[in-house]
Amino acid sequence: MKIRLLAVGTGMPPWVRQGYEAYAQRLTRDVQLELLEIPAGHRSKSADLHRLTEKEGRAQLAAVRPGDTLIALDLAGKCLSTEKLADTLQQWLLQGQTICLAIGGPEGLDEAVRQQAAWNWSLSPLTLPHPLVRILVAEQIYRAWTLLQGHPYHR
Repeated sequence: MKIRLLAVGTGMPPWVRQGYEAYAQRLTRDVQLELLEIPAGHRSKSADLHRLTEKEGRAQLAAVRPGDTLIALDLAGKCLSTEKLADTLQQWLLQGQTICLAIGGPEGLDEAVRQQAAWNWSLSPLTLPHPLVRILVAEQIYRAWTLLQGHPYHR
């Protein structure tokens, strides 16, 4: 099964790429984590942030293929324990679909992405920097997978 992170923003600092890859590379063929970076619009004092966020959202939605399941990472989403995420990952494995996790840019996700998502997932009630979310999602997917495998990583 494949999990695709549809993350707004390119040219992340090395620590972001290294953190993400540290967990993504630990996964096996059973669960493959793939990052698709969506270019963020240029932010300036006069930029129309609503229009930029809509454009980013359209690009995220265009990356979702027929048959994929879209999940929006959003502050107002459903919080999952690690055990519940592992149960969810198990369901995803059984369904065999590609899961697309949408991570917004500095202003968050476009409303169209939230509305088209099967459900919204919140990592925390805290506002998190979007580059860090990539690492947190990769680590949590890895942790859930190790829990399913009976691996001692999750203690």
